[in-house]
Amino acid sequence: MDLRRRLLGSLGLLLAGLMAMALVIQVHSLRADIQAEVDASERLVNVLLATGSGEANLAEQLSSAQFRHLRIRTGNQPPPTGTAHPLLAILGLAPAAPMEREIRIGGQTLYIAPNPRSEIDERLDDTVRLLITLLLYSGATLLVAWWSADRALRPVRALEEGLHRLARGEDDPALPAFALREFRRVAGAIEQLAAALAEARAAQQSLARQLISVQEDERRSLARELHDEMGQTLTALNATAAHLARNAGRLDTAAVAECAGDLRRDIRTSGEQLRAMLKSLRPHGLDAAGIANALRELVGGWRGRETGIEFALSLPGRFPDIDESTALTLYRITQEALTNVVRHSQSRHCAVTVTLAEGDVRLDIEDNGIGLPSSRSSRCGGLLGMRERLAMVGGRLDIDTRIGGGLRLSATIPLSQL
Repeated sequence: MDLRRRLLGSLGLLLAGLMAMALVIQVHSLRADIQAEVDASERLVNVLLATGSGEANLAEQLSSAQFRHLRIRTGNQPPPTGTAHPLLAILGLAPAAPMEREIRIGGQTLYIAPNPRSEIDERLDDTVRLLITLLLYSGATLLVAWWSADRALRPVRALEEGLHRLARGEDDPALPAFALREFRRVAGAIEQLAAALAEARAAQQSLARQLISVQEDERRSLARELHDEMGQTLTALNATAAHLARNAGRLDTAAVAECAGDLRRDIRTSGEQLRAMLKSLRPHGLDAAGIANALRELVGGWRGRETGIEFALSLPGRFPDIDESTALTLYRITQEALTNVVRHSQSRHCAVTVTLAEGDVRLDIEDNGIGLPSSRSSRCGGLLGMRERLAMVGGRLDIDTRIGGGLRLSATIPLSQL
């Protein structure tokens, strides 16, 4: 059952009950009016019979009789001196003068005049009964409407509590089963939201673990390179400098020149090693002019390794003006994607294509490998990091598994964000 049917059903029952009550009141009022008409008619007949027979107690019967819509008196009774009913003046029906008519019956004279007071009192009674009925009707309608709405909206408290649980970080909103269809739909939406939030929290935790792992890997790699490469070069520099210091007075010009050449060679090697490490940490010159060269060097670096993969690169003739952070995003996406291709794809070919179309920069990386493993979610691993990095510049990531095998990864960044 939905909320509309419940409210309509409750109000329908209320209306039916009120109509039945109004019918009972009208029947009771009609019965009283009919009985009053019959009694007044009987009294009028008795008065007329008494007048025709010349009974002496006619005045007493007239004084005790209560007629409806008429006022009757004998010649021995004084005319009425009371004022007309004030409602007659309001309605514009007040008579200008008494309108008594003289009637002779059986030797007796009767004076008959219209008496609207009884009709007015009757209508006033009917009006009061109608107003009371409407008042009861309105009050009952409001009470039933309030009760129905309160009962129907009672599950809102459970929905609110479920949302508070989600706000506190709980994964399960713990919602009860709802009878109304509207609240079942809202509960279903809240449960879907809870599942999405739980998945987002899991992805955030996975990304945090991945970030820590990447940081540790970079530090470990940097420490290894500093120790194995630059450490050896600095040791050689120190040994050459120490040899010069110990034998400065005994060395001839040729020996000094040889030591200077060794120093220059080791210093140049140290500089090359330092530039390589800096380049691995953060490429230099990431702007509209440098991003193309940075991508060429990145792909060329993978070509120079024995990966067994043939890499192809296609770039636009000219890049638009982009800021360094966005260019770094494009570079890192390419770097992470190529790393995943080498580690997981088992492909033989990989094509990197950068295009400009419809106000977007689009990066497509396509391989002919085994595709995305079914046991891994698209939110895990490096893909999650790529999605988060693209989201920071207003971009999006699309993943498409090719029918013939392989994977296509498409990253799109709006030019308005560049």
